[in-house]
Amino acid sequence: MLLESLINKATQLDGNTVAVAVAEDEEVIEAVIEALNRGLANFILFGDKEKINTILHGKHEHLNENNKKITVVHADTNALAAELAVRAVFNNEATVLMKGNIPTSNLLKAVLNKEYGLRTGSVLSHVAVFEVPDFDRFTIVTDAGMNISPDLEQKAQMIKNAASLARAIGIKYPKVAAIAAVEVVNPAMQATIDAAALTVMNKRGQISGCIIDGPLALDNAVSALAAEHKGIDSEVAGRADILLVPTIEVGNVLYKSLIYFAKAKVGAVIAGARAPIVLTSRADSAESKLYSLALAICSAAK
Repeated sequence: MLLESLINKATQLDGNTVAVAVAEDEEVIEAVIEALNRGLANFILFGDKEKINTILHGKHEHLNENNKKITVVHADTNALAAELAVRAVFNNEATVLMKGNIPTSNLLKAVLNKEYGLRTGSVLSHVAVFEVPDFDRFTIVTDAGMNISPDLEQKAQMIKNAASLARAIGIKYPKVAAIAAVEVVNPAMQATIDAAALTVMNKRGQISGCIIDGPLALDNAVSALAAEHKGIDSEVAGRADILLVPTIEVGNVLYKSLIYFAKAKVGAVIAGARAPIVLTSRADSAESKLYSLALAICSAAK
């Protein structure tokens, strides 16, 4: 189990603390409890202290109130909870930021704050790591939830974010496929032009620590047989670790297709900030939330 191995790896990394913004949510607390049971990290829960403790101890009586792995910090408003959680990471009191019961835009407002935020000057990008049935390797997709229509420079930074995360989970020299609808450069299709430019940038050392090829259609990126049939001779074709999609629509459809049609398992984070950010949603399974936490912890230790 590829993603299960990430949990095992994360449990071996000491000193990790997750700051949860607006933690008064049953599903978020369930993920926190499971992570504690697996020994992933310590947690600081920011939000309405009474509501958080009610959830923690109402349905999880086994939790000791003096449990040193959980700290609950009261915040009167969601905005203050987000600020305090981000400040905890900024001040090195936590190594991972996790979204609780708060809109993503509100959390990102705190993340991008010029005084205490987690900006690095890099593009923030969504990186999803899939365990796809019948595949013997991770499939990493970027970007399915952050950058709407990235330009060439943004795509270059998205690759850097994804490659850095790939290395953190054990892929030493990730292969990146710049995805398009066709395998040849077509001046009428911007995705093919950007893919070719990224490939040249990689060969010239402007993007390092990975190998990039494109444009590649999805089949040629992941299937060696499809690449052979098309006569594509490439170190990436058929062996891609990272799939760089051209727009958020492509990424979103691919992400959900892998989950609902292929029954893939997934963990995902926002990369490019000073610390990895876990953005869970109510549609995510408890298992997916746990994988995302493990991914973030492994990424924080890179």
